[in-house]
Amino acid sequence: MSFDVSHPEVIDAVRRALAEDIGAGDVTSNLVVGEQQRATGTFIAREPMVLAGVELLEPIYRQRGGVDELIILHRSGARIEENFQIARVNGLARTLLECERVALNFLQRLSGIATIAAEFTDAVKGTKCRVLDTRKTTPGLRRLEKMAAEAGGAQNHRMGLFDAILIKNNHVTAAGGISEAMQRAQHGGMPIEIEVRTRQELDEALAHGAKHVLLDNLMPEEAAEWIRTIDGRATVELSGGITPHTARTYAECGADFISAGAITHSAPAVDINFRLDWH
Repeated sequence: MSFDVSHPEVIDAVRRALAEDIGAGDVTSNLVVGEQQRATGTFIAREPMVLAGVELLEPIYRQRGGVDELIILHRSGARIEENFQIARVNGLARTLLECERVALNFLQRLSGIATIAAEFTDAVKGTKCRVLDTRKTTPGLRRLEKMAAEAGGAQNHRMGLFDAILIKNNHVTAAGGISEAMQRAQHGGMPIEIEVRTRQELDEALAHGAKHVLLDNLMPEEAAEWIRTIDGRATVELSGGITPHTARTYAECGADFISAGAITHSAPAVDINFRLDWH
């Protein structure tokens, strides 16, 4: 997935963010700043990060108008250092002020996700393991947050409940067992991933032709043992409390994938400053 800011979901997210913050108008700027006053705004990194979401500046300013020039100096996925300039914008000072917080909120949040995604992917470098994101995203911002995860080097897991079959614990219980759940899922016409909690469930899933198994909340030693049992009969995804500090240990167990909800649900915002210079 590229950082596609033309997607209708992205345009709608920008529209809603601007409406939420500006409402009927920026009363402070409209009272204090001259209507024709012009300025240049510069976005500056205040810490090392992996950048994501800078392409959103274009639709943000386009929706508000009053901008003469936008120069993006680094694109999503770039690894930038402290004090690097990210982008510059010239135009009406009122526009730059009213868009400041929305622009920073997107940039700081999405770059935070890209940065932690990069920590995970850096940790497993040199292994066959790939890092997956999850559906643990901010409601309404999933597409953007998954774009940010990808900018950091992670691979997107399913976008939602509609584009992949993943049989989890509650599905197994509702169906009456592993075999019953897998038999029903065959009618979906999609590849099937199934979560297993015990060795017995693992054996049953493999016996019914499972090609992708999810092993959750195992210690590395357990994971390595289970993966040896699988012996290449299915691809293996590990999940459950894995951090950038433990990711390599799990990857070296032989896992094909590690999925980490922390990439989106626990990413801290990075520090980006917006400096305004008056003309």
